[in-house]
Amino acid sequence: MALHHKIGFLGFGNMGQAIGNGLLDAREISHNQLVLHDLYPDTLESYAERGSILARSPAELARLSDALLLATKPQDMDAALEDIEPENAGDTLYISIAAGLSISYFQKHLGDSARIIRVMPNTPAMVNAGAAAYALSDTCTDADEALAKAIFESIGIGVSVPESSLDAVTALSGSGPAYYFYLVECFVDAGVELGLSEKQATDLAVQTLYGAGKMLKDTGESAAT
Repeated sequence: MALHHKIGFLGFGNMGQAIGNGLLDAREISHNQLVLHDLYPDTLESYAERGSILARSPAELARLSDALLLATKPQDMDAALEDIEPENAGDTLYISIAAGLSISYFQKHLGDSARIIRVMPNTPAMVNAGAAAYALSDTCTDADEALAKAIFESIGIGVSVPESSLDAVTALSGSGPAYYFYLVECFVDAGVELGLSEKQATDLAVQTLYGAGKMLKDTGESAAT
């Protein structure tokens, strides 16, 4: 079911674009529901040409958005939130994908009553195969959770966890792609040592691990079997 919300992005780098494009590709939203603000506005021109809304400031972005994804770098977040103090926060749902910043951090800036969802996505979201876990503030509603789930299921899967579990999620799915890449590298090196070309070894290694993962996902069987 298509969403009827205006979805804002504070920061529209690689991960922000992965989520925004995923929503567009899944036809969950159209361009006129996408509201954008970035420190580098030139990167937004192609979206504006297709009907996306460009906000002039974070405060305007918050006013125009039903849900606002906070997708700027953690070290830039203080400056980005300066505009959006509690008096400007409005009734917007705030969804953070900034690593290491707690729900209480955002409520300090946006007010104790602000509705905050903290998310740990991962890089395969860029190819619509992401694994994201999210934690909700006590102020969030069932509708807020349903919206977050719809957003992250447009680029993979979305799993609700307590905020205290997000460190474990970071170690598992957040860092997991790097383990996969290292395993592929080891397979390729072994294949080359045994006489395969690098391309042959790479094609076989990537497909083997992809296929094994797909088997687990499609059959629901335990990896231990």
